Amino acid sequence: MTIQILMPALSPTMEEGTLAKWMIKTGDAIKAGQVIAEIETDKATMEVEAVDEGVVSAILVPAGTAGVKVNAVIAEIVGEGAAPAPKAPAPFAAPAPLPAAAPAPAAMTAAPIQLPTPMAAAASGDRVKASPLAKRIAKSRGIDLSGLVGSGPNGRIILRDVENAKPGASPVRSPASAPAPALPAGGLIAPASLDQRIYSPDRFMVKPLDGMRRTVAKRLTESFMQVPHFPLTLDLVIDGLLAARARINAGAPEGVKVSVNDLLIKASAMALKAVPDANASYTDDGVILHRHADVAVAVAIEGGLITPVIFNAESKGLAAISAEMKDLAKRARDRKLKPQEYQGGTFSLSNLGMFGIKAFASIINQPQGMILSVGAGEERPIVKNGQLAVANVMTVTLTCDHRVVDGAIGAQWLAAFKTFVEAPETMLL
Repeated sequence: MTIQILMPALSPTMEEGTLAKWMIKTGDAIKAGQVIAEIETDKATMEVEAVDEGVVSAILVPAGTAGVKVNAVIAEIVGEGAAPAPKAPAPFAAPAPLPAAAPAPAAMTAAPIQLPTPMAAAASGDRVKASPLAKRIAKSRGIDLSGLVGSGPNGRIILRDVENAKPGASPVRSPASAPAPALPAGGLIAPASLDQRIYSPDRFMVKPLDGMRRTVAKRLTESFMQVPHFPLTLDLVIDGLLAARARINAGAPEGVKVSVNDLLIKASAMALKAVPDANASYTDDGVILHRHADVAVAVAIEGGLITPVIFNAESKGLAAISAEMKDLAKRARDRKLKPQEYQGGTFSLSNLGMFGIKAFASIINQPQGMILSVGAGEERPIVKNGQLAVANVMTVTLTCDHRVVDGAIGAQWLAAFKTFVEAPETMLL
């Protein structure tokens, strides 16, 4: 009996991933629970275990393949007692251009993931179907488009076809046009979608999107378009917070060092418990009021952003928050977080103060109802008891989802947060 191995959904929101590495090969006998592959999601790299036992009869998706849809067949095994399939299905592969004299390849009837089959360039009279960029690059490199096979929609020649072609015996003569400089190596390509009336292809290059950047772009665009954002900004005097931090670290056990961010996480959680209507998410069925303050903290990593969550932050001490945050941030940068460690937050905190940013407003991380943007703490002149003074001041901006958090609720939350930050001892009450 042939058993199909499907691309797993490693998180509730995963739609596709990259099959980074196979731990098995055709002909291997595998057992249930054995690690067979590594899958890269938009946030992490995770191991996949076999569910069934048998002998690997076909690897359908090669290692390194990106954009593999969830539930696509990636391999097949033959269970015990069954004869191996006489011929393995065609493997997953991106279409490659063929010489003009070669026939078009047969349809991939057994392949689990279908890509457009390359077609001969469609022509109407002497007109060859090709993108403007493909025509421009072909002309500059002396490539005859009529001898190419198009892999775009309806056989249209696109940049990839020109890049993979070699100058033929019938060049397109253009003495006035100098060849365009070769594009840099390392995966940088010119995009076929950029309007060539604005930018010449020899004046830019593009780094292809990875899974994380593509997902961040998609979700933040959806959030900004679908959620009615509004910001509330407040200045906080943090002299008391800085003094409390110094005292805490002076008396802390060896190895424990509490950061300002750790104190802000705790203050955020306490404010969410003090103003429960702010710890909410919008749904079409009603407003969800969360029982715990699960604070997601933005961590910058190579290629994007991830928000590991400190769950039940209202009930954790500063030493526990500090240790957990350090561990989550390290594993986030190594892309070793599990989905349950960066999903399910009820509120987000993003701190750019270490970069000297004075104030900014963030995009809401759906389905959360609020996100706090923290600027740099710096000495500023203030008026205290009618007198000019100098104090350490931090500007914070609370971005709210107006469907669930009204201005008054957001203001109440900021007032509670201000109390906990400016008088840290109140977090002990």
